[in-house]
Amino acid sequence: MTTFALIGAGPGLGLATARRFGTAGHTVALIARNTEKLDSLTAELARGGIKARGFAADVLDIESLAAALYTAGTSLGPVEILQYSPVPRADFMQPVLDTGADDLDAPLAFSVKGPVTAVKAVLPGMRDLGRGTVLFVNGSSAARPNPNVAGTSVAFAAESAYARMLHDALAPQNIHVAQLIVPGAIRPDAEHSSPDVLAQRLYAIHTERDGFRHYSEPLPD
Repeated sequence: MTTFALIGAGPGLGLATARRFGTAGHTVALIARNTEKLDSLTAELARGGIKARGFAADVLDIESLAAALYTAGTSLGPVEILQYSPVPRADFMQPVLDTGADDLDAPLAFSVKGPVTAVKAVLPGMRDLGRGTVLFVNGSSAARPNPNVAGTSVAFAAESAYARMLHDALAPQNIHVAQLIVPGAIRPDAEHSSPDVLAQRLYAIHTERDGFRHYSEPLPD
């Protein structure tokens, strides 16, 4: 049995994707900072018959992130699918003219050092399996810079570049890397961007392995 590892576990999209991949037969590793939240999510998944375990880590602390993924892989089974979708902090989203050089340190660590650390941690296991999927979930500023949220615009652009390079470099090894852009808010009543709809979309990206960048809905003009 292989593992679906979710970085940025939460009660919305995180829980929905964990449930979707868990229902497909994968064990689930939930990674987030808050242990109480992790306990609640694992209990919710267990009620649905899904084997899940929480691992506390902060994406800004690369040692804790690498350790969590290593422990997940050794205790639950090798990570076949990695989803990187933590929610950026509010202080990353300042107007461009109010953003100084130091203000970019945390967003870039969040969106570049975190993904690099995570991928490096799971890649040996994927290579041993002979297959794997890495899923990045980003807001619209990853595809269209927004001067009102400069930190995430800069950091998501860097994350997108890294993910695209991974897509090209790892495809010959049967490891599919893809990005899902969600332009609007994730809401239960959203036609294209509800947690359940997005979870199904991410599962389809994993199984169909078609292309790098996907959109939950078109970007508004």
